[in-house]
Amino acid sequence: MAAAIITRSGAAITDLFPLVVGTAAGLWSLRILTPKQEQALGANEPAGPSRVIPSRRTFLLRTLAVAGVAVVVGVAGSALSSTREAVAKVRDALKLPAPKTPAPALPSGVQSPVQGVTPFVTPNSDFYRIDTALVVPQVDTSSWELRVHGMVENEFTLKFDELLSAELIESYVTLTCVSNVVGGNLAGNAKWLGYPLRDVLARAKPKAGADMVLSTSIDGFSASTPLPVLQDGRDAMLAVGMNGEPLPLEHGFPVRMVVPGLYGFVSATKWVVDLEVTTFAQKAGYWTSRGWNSHGPIKTASRVEVPRALGRVPAGRSPIGGSAWAQTKGISKVQIQLDGGQWMDATLATEASVDTWRQWSYVWDNAPAGSHNVRVRAYDTAGELQIEQQAPPEPDGSTGWHSITFTVV
Repeated sequence: MAAAIITRSGAAITDLFPLVVGTAAGLWSLRILTPKQEQALGANEPAGPSRVIPSRRTFLLRTLAVAGVAVVVGVAGSALSSTREAVAKVRDALKLPAPKTPAPALPSGVQSPVQGVTPFVTPNSDFYRIDTALVVPQVDTSSWELRVHGMVENEFTLKFDELLSAELIESYVTLTCVSNVVGGNLAGNAKWLGYPLRDVLARAKPKAGADMVLSTSIDGFSASTPLPVLQDGRDAMLAVGMNGEPLPLEHGFPVRMVVPGLYGFVSATKWVVDLEVTTFAQKAGYWTSRGWNSHGPIKTASRVEVPRALGRVPAGRSPIGGSAWAQTKGISKVQIQLDGGQWMDATLATEASVDTWRQWSYVWDNAPAGSHNVRVRAYDTAGELQIEQQAPPEPDGSTGWHSITFTVV
C-alpha cells in the first residue's frame, strides 16, 4: 500500500503519514486491548485461574486510551493536510511579476534532433529532487522572511512582497546534484525567475575578510557558498519562479537559491530563510561538515541518452544523442567512440548559454547487428577535456567518461 501511495503523481512523503501512524496505532491498540497471560497454557491445559482476564474497568480505561490516541492522530493528520492545502492554494493564487531582465528567447536548434534525448527544458514535474527534508516544509508567503546578517555593515530582513517588487531577472540554468553518478539523471534545466544575490549582498555590504555565505533553510539545512561566486556577475538568485510558475512546494516554495556553476549541496538551498555572511574558517554547511567539499564547483560532464543502456535498436541508420555541460564555461566539442575505435566529433546543438547543458547527436549509418559500445567525452570552451578517471561522487562530484552497451537487431 505504501508503494501505491508514494508512486502516485504528485505524491509527497507526507502522504504516507496516515498509513504509518494508523498502522502503528492499530498495532498498539491490539496490544493494549489483548489480555496478557501470566503463564503459558500447556497443550492439554484448560483455561482456568492461571489465565488473567482484565476487569471491565481495566478494559474500559484501555479503550478510552486508544480512543484518545486516535483523536490525537486524527487531529495531527488533519492539521498537516490542512496546512499543505492552504499553502498550495496560496501558491496557486500567486501571480509572479514580469522580470526586469527577461531571459533571452531560446535560439532554434537547442534541442537535439535525436528522438528520446531529454527535453532541453525539464518540466517541473520531472525535475529531480534531492534534499534532506523528510516532510516538505509548508511556508506561507505572508510569514516568509529572509534574514541577512553576519559580517556585513547593514543587516536587514527581506519580506516576500518586497522581494517580488524588486528588479527580478530571468535565466535558464542547469542544476545538478553532487551525488549524480557518471551518466546519471540527477540534472535538470529550467527557466528561473528571481532576485540577484549580488544585489542582496550589495545592500548588505560584506566586510573585509568575509569569504562565504551560509544559507539556511527553514528546516535547518545549510549550505556554504563562496562569497565571490555570488558577486561575480553570474545569474545567482533568490528564485521565486520555475518555468513560468511559482516554485513547486517540493522545489522550495516560496523562495530558494539558484547558483550557476555550483553543485546544489553548496548553493541550492530550498525554503531559504537566512543568509549569514561569514568565513569558511568559522562556519560549515550541512554536507561540508560531513566531509564533502566546501566549494563544490560543477565538473564538466557528458552522457549518452540514446540508445538506452542495454537497449535494442534496429539495424541500419542508428541515431545516438545526449547532453553535456560545463557550467560558466560552455561546451565546445563532444566526441564519441564506437566499439573502442577512433574518437569522432558529434554534432552540437545550438548553445543557449554557458549556464545550461548543451545537447549533441551522431548518426551511425549501416550499424551492423550485434552488441556494441559507445563512449562519450566533452571539452569546455577553454579546450579542457573532461576527466577520464572514474571517481565516485564523494567528496566533490563524480568523474569519468560515460559508456553504454546496446544491441543492434
